[in-house]
Parts: sequence; C-alpha cells; structure tokens
Amino acid sequence: MSKRIGLYPGTFDPITLGHADIIRRGAKLVDTLIVGVTTNPSKDPMFSPEERIEMVRNEVRRLAVENVVVESFNALLVKYARKKGATVLIRGLRAVADFEYEYQMAGMNQQLDPSVETVFLMADVSLQPIASKLVKEIALFGGNIAPFVSPEVCGLVEARVTTLGRRGDI
Repeated sequence: MSKRIGLYPGTFDPITLGHADIIRRGAKLVDTLIVGVTTNPSKDPMFSPEERIEMVRNEVRRLAVENVVVESFNALLVKYARKKGATVLIRGLRAVADFEYEYQMAGMNQQLDPSVETVFLMADVSLQPIASKLVKEIALFGGNIAPFVSPEVCGLVEARVTTLGRRGDI
C-alpha cells in the first residue's frame, strides 16, 4: 500500500496557534504531511521566506509531530502537490468567509488535477478568530499577541515590530 502524502500550504507570516493546530490534526490523517511555505504576491510579508520556514520548522519541533516535513515552494499548488506525490491538500477553515474562498480554490484545484483531494479542517473554536494578518496588525499597534502565537513566535514578531516601529501611539 502506498503512503498517503498530504500538503498543507500557506504563507505562515507568522505561523499562529491556529496553523499549529491544523498541522497537528492534519498530520493524523496522512502518513507524511508536507507543510509548504510559499509566497503570495497579494500579501506584504513581515518575514522573509527563509525566516518563515525556520519559524514553521521550530513550531513543528515544538509540536513533536514526527511525520511532518517543512519545505518552501513557489509554484502552482497542484503542480507542487503532484511533484511531491501529495494526493491530499489540507486546508483550515475559520469562518464562512474562509469557506467561500477555500471552496472556490478547491474547485479550481480539482479542475487542474482531479487526483488531488482537498480536506477541510475546522479551526478549534478557541482559535477561530486568529489570522496572521490580524496578529501582525495587533503587534504593529502595540497590542498583546501572546494568546495567538507561541512564545517563540511572539518574541520574533515583537522584535520585528521594534525594528519596523510601532504605529498608532495615543
């Protein structure tokens, strides 16, 4: 029997507790889970691709999940999945807005490669509001991001914000 390879793609800028939860749960569904750190031209990243890869690798080590591999990619998702032998795409859903976007993407991916299935995992209720974009905004305005990211990631984001300069001082 062939091994089932899954792919969980994202920018992970920064990786949040919500991402970590999907990694932990997604790893249970496949023999190997590839966390694919990618770029998104429509997003303005706070961290370089190399920094994000290292951040994700550290979080995976913290989770102590043995069957997870972290890699970078910059290609069409289904082409990368095919290259890696992945037959399952893991996607996390927080809210209805996520579902609408992810449903459309799953449909397009199905059209591009019918051999790749998309599996949606609902975010844990306590983690549903967490989004990388919001974490960055909260940090840039001097708010506490500790409830949304691991202590290590919190330190990295706060250090980067110190470099960039806080906004919105009252």
